[in-house]
Amino acid sequence: MTALTQQTLADLPAQVPGPVYDRSQVTAGVVHFGVGGFHRAHQAMYLDRLMNAGRAMDWGIAGVGTMPQDVRIRDALRAQDGLYTLMLKHPDGDLEARVIGSIIDYRYAPDDPEAVLAIMSAPTTRIVSLTITEGGYMVDQVTGEFAPDQALLDDIESPTPPTTAFGFITEALRRRRAAGIPPFTVLSCDNLPGNGDIARRMIGEFAARQDPELAAWLRESVRFPNCMVDRITPVTTDADLERARGMGVEDAWPVVCEPFTQWVLQDDFGDGRPPFEEVGVQMVDDVVPFELMKLRLLNASHQALGFLGYLSGYRYVHEVCGDDLFVRFLLDYMEREGTPTLPEVPGVDLADYRAQLIERFANPEVRDHLARICLEGSDRIPKFLVPVIQQNLIDGGEIERSALVVAAWARYAEGVDEQGEPIEIVDRWKDKIMAAAARQQKDDLAFLRDRSFFGDLVDDGRFTRAYQHWSERLHAIGAYATLRELLDVHPDQPGS
Repeated sequence: MTALTQQTLADLPAQVPGPVYDRSQVTAGVVHFGVGGFHRAHQAMYLDRLMNAGRAMDWGIAGVGTMPQDVRIRDALRAQDGLYTLMLKHPDGDLEARVIGSIIDYRYAPDDPEAVLAIMSAPTTRIVSLTITEGGYMVDQVTGEFAPDQALLDDIESPTPPTTAFGFITEALRRRRAAGIPPFTVLSCDNLPGNGDIARRMIGEFAARQDPELAAWLRESVRFPNCMVDRITPVTTDADLERARGMGVEDAWPVVCEPFTQWVLQDDFGDGRPPFEEVGVQMVDDVVPFELMKLRLLNASHQALGFLGYLSGYRYVHEVCGDDLFVRFLLDYMEREGTPTLPEVPGVDLADYRAQLIERFANPEVRDHLARICLEGSDRIPKFLVPVIQQNLIDGGEIERSALVVAAWARYAEGVDEQGEPIEIVDRWKDKIMAAAARQQKDDLAFLRDRSFFGDLVDDGRFTRAYQHWSERLHAIGAYATLRELLDVHPDQPGS
């Protein structure tokens, strides 16, 4: 059994290759906030590919955590010299593993904020990237304006030492400007439409409340490229740790993911970038068509199968997509409601893309929990599904399936499943959404009345009629029977 450290790389088992490059020659060029499973399965993996090809040795990653839960990743990565095992789970049961070495430093910011600022202020740091979740940008869902939480307000009031990603970015840019060092590029890798544009606006507004002159310079001088990222990365389980051990590797926190990966990245960097195109990243001028395709097809479908699947008694994504009824529903949503709202996507056959999504969701080895898909619905439904509804209402398109998904979220937010078992609601607006769901007994539009999530959908009669109908059916006959009713499938028909 090989415990992961730099000294034991030569002892890795043959079936688990590791870095072929000299990690002592790698220097930090990227600071990344939010070193979770997705970052390690995606951006860090691409940089490791480049380094294994003898490229990008000055683009190593210095990870940064700001949240209490980041202590665990700090301890795991420090004990392993930044190394970890990436395990690709193929549908046929094949497990493909390799050790990734592109993370060369990790700092838990509360331990030493000045050390983090020193790395970010160094001329060698040319990209600061982010996976801080959709909710981390503090965007009002309706107005698009900056809506800071208390941690951001505290950082605005007392800039040093900072405690948030926005605070560190702004303070580091202030120091670079004062020292005459070019600004780094800020690269958002979160599931947001126009993620770079949103990061520019929100960080710019944060900076403006501290120092308007700095904010003006930031908006003028700092690049914020947009990108679309895609790789299903479920939570690592104890069984995954055991599988790593079974391959001869002792890893405190391996990462598991599907074989598929995609990164579409706007080529807009201020002080250089790694040659990402050499390892499969699509460098483009306009990311919008690709990101809308992913948000409105993949991400919105995840919300559909998550809430309806959980209420139907399933607990894993692959179980849902092994059910012909759900497959038909998801394909119908994607083809008839999601796709009509999309612009042309260069080089993509959307019919093939939709079919590929179902194949990816149905991978039984990934074992992605529906509870994970249902996390933070208040950040996801407004960004992934509400724009589809709004566009179809404008165009006179279909909305029934989307209305059912929103009704299923409201039903899920009641906190009790169809067997009377409690549902753990994980959402930063948990109290608000659960209270709204509870009020539906007296006001069947109570859930829709929150304009911060749904805009003016509550004022649209066509949508409210569909929503009320499917909400009533969910309560009367349950999620699975409601799905049959929507699809007009009877128990003696195929797919029943």
